[in-house]
Amino acid sequence: MLIQNEQNENRDKIIIRTSIIGIAANVLLAGFKAAVGILAHSIAVTMDAVNNLSDAGSSLITIIGTKLAGKQPDKKHPWGYGRIEYLSAMLIAVIVLYAGVTSLSESVKKIISPELPDYSAVSLVIVSAGVLVKILLGQFVKKTGEKVNSDALVNSGTDALMDSIISASTLAAAVIYLLFHVSLEAWLGAVISAVIIKSGIEMLKDTLSEILGERISPETAKAVRKCILSFPEISGVYDMIFHDYGPDRINCSAHIEILDTMTADRIDQLQRDITMKLFQEQNIILTALSVYAVNTRDSHVKEIRNQIYKTVLNLEHVIQVHGFYLNEAEKRMQFDVIVDFDAEDRTAVYQQVMQNVSSLYPEYQLLCTLDTDFSVSE
Repeated sequence: MLIQNEQNENRDKIIIRTSIIGIAANVLLAGFKAAVGILAHSIAVTMDAVNNLSDAGSSLITIIGTKLAGKQPDKKHPWGYGRIEYLSAMLIAVIVLYAGVTSLSESVKKIISPELPDYSAVSLVIVSAGVLVKILLGQFVKKTGEKVNSDALVNSGTDALMDSIISASTLAAAVIYLLFHVSLEAWLGAVISAVIIKSGIEMLKDTLSEILGERISPETAKAVRKCILSFPEISGVYDMIFHDYGPDRINCSAHIEILDTMTADRIDQLQRDITMKLFQEQNIILTALSVYAVNTRDSHVKEIRNQIYKTVLNLEHVIQVHGFYLNEAEKRMQFDVIVDFDAEDRTAVYQQVMQNVSSLYPEYQLLCTLDTDFSVSE
C-alpha cells in the first residue's frame, strides 16, 4: 500500500503541474484575445477569449479535484476520495457546456444587430500565435492526461485542441473580411458555440457513464485473468468483479477453480500470493477470492460435466457455464450459468437451462445460479 501511495503522490504532482501550465497559458491568451476582440469589435475573437478563461477555470478545478481526491481514507470513506476526480471532470464538462450556451446567445444577438469588425495586423498576429499555443498546449495536456489516467486532463487537452481549430476559423473569418469585406463574425461565433456545446455534452456523457460504473476494459480483464491463471493449482477464473474508486484505484474479486483435495493452509497461501502478484503487475487490489471445487473422487463426474456444459452452451444467449460440482452422496449437482444481457428475457433462458439439465439427470437435485456478465474475458 505504501508503494501505491507513492505512485498516487507522483501522479498528483504531474496533474497539478500540468494544470498550472494550462492556467498560465490560457490566462495570457484570454487577455490578449479579449483586447483584440474589443478593439476590433470581433464577437468571434471575444468569445474565443471567454473560452480561454473557461479553460483556465477548468484547470483550476482539476487542481482542486486532484488535491481532494488525494485525501487519505478515513472512517467515513474507507476506500478514499478518488472518485472526486470524476466529479471534477463532470464540473469541467458543465463549464464548457455553459460557455457554449452563453457564446451562442451573444452570437445570435450579433446576427440580429451586426457590428462590423476592425482588424489590425497586430490583432491577426496575436490570433495566429494563439492557434499555435493552443495546439501545443492541447497535445501536451491530453498526452499527459492519458499517461496518468486523468479524465479531467484529457478533457482539458481535448478542449484546447478544439479551441485551436476554433481560433483558426476566427483567423480565417478575419482574412475573408479583409479581402472581400464580408463579415462572418456573428455566424462564425454561432458555429463555434455549437462546437463547444457538442463537446460539453460529450464530456458530460462520458463522465456520467464512469460515475455510474462502466464495465472494465477487456484488456484489463484478460490481464487479471492471465495473472491469476499463472498459478498452476488454478484451472479456471470466473466471476471477476471490479470496483472503481477513482483512476488507478481498482479493487477486484474473483472465483477460482481448484481441486477439492487442496488444504485450507495451501488455499490461504495461494490467495496471499495471488494478491501480491496482481498488485505488482496490474496495480489492482484483490479484495476477495472465492473457491469453486473440482471433483477428483468420482471418475464419472467429468463425463457428466461435459454433457451438461455442451447442453447448456447450445442454448441461445448462454455465454458461459462454470463452477460445476457434483456431490454423489447427496445426489446434488451445482453450477453457475451466465446469460447475455442481449437476451430479451434472461430469466426465461435460465429456466430453460434448468429444464434441459433436469430432463437429462432427473435423479439429481439441481442447484443452478443465474450469474451476471460483469467482465467475461474469453
